[in-house]
Amino acid sequence: MKYTRLTQQQLEELHPEFINFLATQSITAEEWTKLKQEKPEVAEEELDVFSDLIWEGVLSKVEYLENISELHMHLFHLTDKEMKLFSVKVMNPNIDLRTKEGFSWFKRNFQSDFVEYLTASKAYSEDKNLDKFNLIQQGAVITKGELYKWFDQIID
Repeated sequence: MKYTRLTQQQLEELHPEFINFLATQSITAEEWTKLKQEKPEVAEEELDVFSDLIWEGVLSKVEYLENISELHMHLFHLTDKEMKLFSVKVMNPNIDLRTKEGFSWFKRNFQSDFVEYLTASKAYSEDKNLDKFNLIQQGAVITKGELYKWFDQIID
């Protein structure tokens, strides 16, 4: 398995897609039920293959990721050729960027000496989607990029 298996909740939300996936493999609902009972390891493999297909589709469309912790923001723009990063470090231990109050403080003080910025870019490895997946595994979430775009404007 290349990525991780989808959660039970994700699989339930993707139930129609999973039915189509099974249909492409000529597996009927009855056969699926029988497969789960008689050959659970084969059923598990089917879930893994389906999960990887879903991840591939999602990751190929991801353009922005954010990883925000108490004192850091890592904002990624995932272009065709490279991963671009805006990194923000807040040097005020009383601030938590994950809270409304902390983020409000940041918006008022983003140009102060208490905030450091770093920009970087990095080429993908041979597997662009796996690079994106690894960022998600490290805590990044998929976004529409509003925060990244805001930084892009103020830094220009």
